[in-house]
Amino acid sequence: MQASISPAVPEDVPELAELAAVTFPLACPPEVTPEDRAAFVAANLSAARFSGYLADDTRQVLVARQDGRLLGYCLLVLEPPADPDVLEALETGRALQPSAELSKFYLHPEAHGRGLAGELMEAAAGEAESAGSRSLWLGVNNVNVRAQSFYRKSGFQASGRRSFRVGAQSFRDLIMVRQLGSVRQ
Repeated sequence: MQASISPAVPEDVPELAELAAVTFPLACPPEVTPEDRAAFVAANLSAARFSGYLADDTRQVLVARQDGRLLGYCLLVLEPPADPDVLEALETGRALQPSAELSKFYLHPEAHGRGLAGELMEAAAGEAESAGSRSLWLGVNNVNVRAQSFYRKSGFQASGRRSFRVGAQSFRDLIMVRQLGSVRQ
């Protein structure tokens, strides 16, 4: 797939919010209601939130596009986690510190199975490493086996669990960790 991956710019924000509204529901377990999905998107993946992410030095948004169209994005959080479950999982998984969070990682369904996810993942890992991170961690829903399989193929290993809330539902997401650069096994 001939795609380009680059840091997001303010002009990307409306299209990022549209893509997030399409892709976030695809990763939700069936018990999450349409109303809760919409509320989560409005609170966390709106144009205003993406503008805030772009203005925050501790956040890095990468976009993947083909033929001028945005097909994927990811959000890196480049600050230490505060969640005790995540801290324990990073310790258990022997994650080298500092560790960046891969907070969001989504591709439009039309881009699935074309290799773009691997390109975006490697770009995200490179950005995290360039920012000084020695490992990368993420949370993924327990029933999202497709994503878990991709993350394992991308070098992540299960290391613990954390709570993640979408509306009225609370989930115990799987925490996965990947070593970066020369420390990667």
